[in-house]
Amino acid sequence: MKIGIIGAGNIGGNLTRRLTALGHDVSVANSRGPQTLTALVEETGAKAVPVAEAARGAQVVVVTVPLKNVPDLPAGLFDEAAEGAVVIDTGNYYPKERDGRIDAIEDGGLTESRWTEQHLGHPVVKVFNGTYAQDLLERPLPAGDPERLAVPVAGDDEAAKRVVRALVDELGFDTVDAGGLDESWRQQPATPVYGLRAGVEAVTRALAEASPERPAAHRA
Repeated sequence: MKIGIIGAGNIGGNLTRRLTALGHDVSVANSRGPQTLTALVEETGAKAVPVAEAARGAQVVVVTVPLKNVPDLPAGLFDEAAEGAVVIDTGNYYPKERDGRIDAIEDGGLTESRWTEQHLGHPVVKVFNGTYAQDLLERPLPAGDPERLAVPVAGDDEAAKRVVRALVDELGFDTVDAGGLDESWRQQPATPVYGLRAGVEAVTRALAEASPERPAAHRA
């Protein structure tokens, strides 16, 4: 597939490494410009592009930037994406450590990914937000392996979710359907599943045990 990755931090960089190794055509962008991605490009064979071009022709676009920077992404970002393009959101809201207060999340009751979706103007599928970046490189296992890790996947578009779950499977991880985007609070920071290294059964249980009450440590 043709895949665009916006954000070249820990998750974005390691997804670039894995997806190119799997044979996908990957374009990667960051806020500092293509010239800062030379090492990653030389390592992986991905193509470095400006953010505004990252989704051009892409069937899947991964948005993996700090939440506070989502509103700064270019307008019309997905105008030249492939028809039916799927957008993956890996983001998290860290009001105290990084993002500052976002009223729509704090007061408006929006899940973090719903807020991101509204700014992007395109449906998103939430996955890998609670995954350790190094696990993308070190912990993939074949389907059926009893030690294979599982990750929750939330989104409203069932067809898009199927694409994402197939891609995650190809990356070497199981998936658990975590429901629609309004249920994605179940995998936000400080929930039982966030950062959980476990299989399908434990991840399913952790999602069910989540509370919609945002802990004080994760409120502005």
